[in-house]
Amino acid sequence: MVIIKSPREVELIRDAGHIVALVHETVRQALKPGMSTYDIDQIALKVITDNGAIATFKNYGGFKGNVCVSVNDTLIHGIPNKKEIIKDGDIVSIDVGATLKGYVADGCRTFIVGEGTEAAKKLVKVTEESFWYAVDQFARPGEHLSNISHAIGEYAMKHGYSLTRDYTGHGVGRQLHEDPQIPNIDTPNHGVLLRPGMVLAIEPMVNEGSPQLIVLKDGWTVKTKDGKLCSHYENTIVITESGYEVLTKLKDGDY
Repeated sequence: MVIIKSPREVELIRDAGHIVALVHETVRQALKPGMSTYDIDQIALKVITDNGAIATFKNYGGFKGNVCVSVNDTLIHGIPNKKEIIKDGDIVSIDVGATLKGYVADGCRTFIVGEGTEAAKKLVKVTEESFWYAVDQFARPGEHLSNISHAIGEYAMKHGYSLTRDYTGHGVGRQLHEDPQIPNIDTPNHGVLLRPGMVLAIEPMVNEGSPQLIVLKDGWTVKTKDGKLCSHYENTIVITESGYEVLTKLKDGDY
């Protein structure tokens, strides 16, 4: 059952979303070759705790990090590690959950360290664009949620990429994962109808090569089977009376 959030609940998630966005901005400014993924995790944790929130992912299902830090061919759930060192040209996804006063916001950005290749730049750009392409068209009351999913897949595949069916976006609120599931490939015009007050974490996960994935022995780290690059972009949004609002943004309006 999809839980409709009250205006007060949306405000609390918006406050948590500001902290998520602040983590991304802080990491973006700090990210450089020679850092470990553990260093990134600790930067993120400081921002979260300094702003009175809790790192949602810590111990969630046994996850050992405070945030997920996924490098190059790791699509999601990268566990921060002192031995994993960031290099010039790497692409690094930072997936952040912040819990504030019992409510969760969830968001991810993928950054390029240094200059990066043209292929990496295009992949990251198209991943983010697929999110906006979908929500700008279909994130409004009365639309089928499946139309957002279909549009994400349509946009990414048009540019030559693939998307996993194994992992999805989700509702979010008092819990990190609530109904509904939000795939990135779907048939349009069926299933859940969007209503004001629905809070959704929409997250394109895009592969440069095959959609096939492998999970490492740690039970968390998800990599592309062919070793090619992948990218992840996510925002928590709320459906409003006339459209949608992104909640994982800075309070001055920057994403």
